[in-house]
Amino acid sequence: MTNIETAEYLRTELKQIERWEQDQKGLFFWEKLGRLPFAILDRITPKFIQDKIGTALDELGSYVQSGGRYLISKEQMYRKFFPNAERDEAVALDRIGHLPLSRMDEMADRIIQSGSKTATVQGATTGFGGIFTLAIDIPLLLGISLKALQEVAISYGYDPTEQTERVFIVKCLQFSSADIVGKKAILDDLAVFQSGERSGQVMSQLQGWREVMLTYRDNFGWKKLFQMIPIAGMLFGAYLNRSTLQDVAETGKMMYRKRRILEKLSEG
Repeated sequence: MTNIETAEYLRTELKQIERWEQDQKGLFFWEKLGRLPFAILDRITPKFIQDKIGTALDELGSYVQSGGRYLISKEQMYRKFFPNAERDEAVALDRIGHLPLSRMDEMADRIIQSGSKTATVQGATTGFGGIFTLAIDIPLLLGISLKALQEVAISYGYDPTEQTERVFIVKCLQFSSADIVGKKAILDDLAVFQSGERSGQVMSQLQGWREVMLTYRDNFGWKKLFQMIPIAGMLFGAYLNRSTLQDVAETGKMMYRKRRILEKLSEG
C-alpha cells in the first residue's frame, strides 16, 4: 500500500504531538505531593508487600534485558492488520509501517480502549481487599502497561522484541509518571530514537532500569493510599488503574506516532 499522505498533513500532525509534549511538562500541585505518602508507607507497609515490589523491580529488569515473561505474541497483532498474516515478520512490520497514519491511529486507539477496560477490572479486583491485595496490583498493572505499549509499537510498525525498542518502551513508561524535570530529560532521550540514532548513551541506560521502576512505583503516591481501604478501594483501584493505563498508552501512542511521522517525512 502506498503512502497517500501529504507532507503538509504529516507536519500538521507532528505539530499536534509537539503541543502535547509541551502540555505534559506542566506540574500540578498534587503531583508534587505524590511521592510523600510512599515515604510513610515504606515505614508501615508489611514485608510481604515490600517483597512484591522488589519482585516487580526484578521483572522490569528482566524485561529490559531479555523480554522476560512480558513479551507478547506479535503474530496475533499482525492478524489484526492482515487476516492472512505474513510469515515473515520483517515483511509484516514493513507493510504496517507503510499504512496510512490514520489506520495506525485506529489500531492504537483500539488497544488503549481494550487495555483501559482490563486495567479497570484489575484495579477493582485488587482494590477490593485493600492492603492485602495491593501487593499484587503493581506487578499486574506493570504487565498490562507493558503489553499495551508493545501492541502500540507494532501498530506503528516497530518490533517491541528488539532490545532498543524495549528501552524505548520503558522510557515511555517512565515518562508517563515523571515530574516536570524528568519529562524534559526523557524527551531528550526519546529524541535519540526519533532522530533514527541508536547511540551507546541510550543503550547504557539499560543499567538504570531499577530507577525507572522506582519512579513508576512512587507515582502511585497518595492515590494508591486510598486503595488500601477495603471495599472502597474497589472504586479507587478501578479509576486509578484505568487512568494510569490511559496515560501510559497515550504516551506510547504519541511517541511512536511521532517517530513514524518523522520517518514518513524523511522518506518523502
